[in-house]
Amino acid sequence: MAAPRVRIQHGAFDIAQEIADLQAHDPRVGAICTFLGTVRDRNAPGEAHAASVQSLELEHYPGMTEKSIEAMIDEAQRRFDILGARVVHRIGVLAPTEQVVLVVVTSAHRGESFQACEFLMDYLKTQAPFWKKEQTPRGAHWVDARVSDDAALARWGIAARNA
Repeated sequence: MAAPRVRIQHGAFDIAQEIADLQAHDPRVGAICTFLGTVRDRNAPGEAHAASVQSLELEHYPGMTEKSIEAMIDEAQRRFDILGARVVHRIGVLAPTEQVVLVVVTSAHRGESFQACEFLMDYLKTQAPFWKKEQTPRGAHWVDARVSDDAALARWGIAARNA
């Protein structure tokens, strides 16, 4: 049985194992593109609550989140000549340097993998039903959507639902 394309979990993941599972000795695979997102110790400059980040708490809507990401993987497969894709996303309270998200895409050629991986990350940053709360020395606050993330999604012809 094939491993799921989307997993939401509390614990860390093994990047090498995720890649191996997706590739699964498929001789058509000539390119594997990965993106690993980690918790930063600072939020972006210019944010309303600019400060050091002590932790990041991620929540999601079980069932809806997986379905949403599955649909976007389907869309990536329609747009790009890829062989497979996998998204692993963590939830719970995470400290700086901890893994948050992994996107892995396989294809015959690198260009398709790079594009599909970036497409999936642009979607995840703006449209997947996750909520993030940062804990800083000034207290906790929910992280708002960024205009730059909406613009990144727009280049794929997708309007952000939170705009």
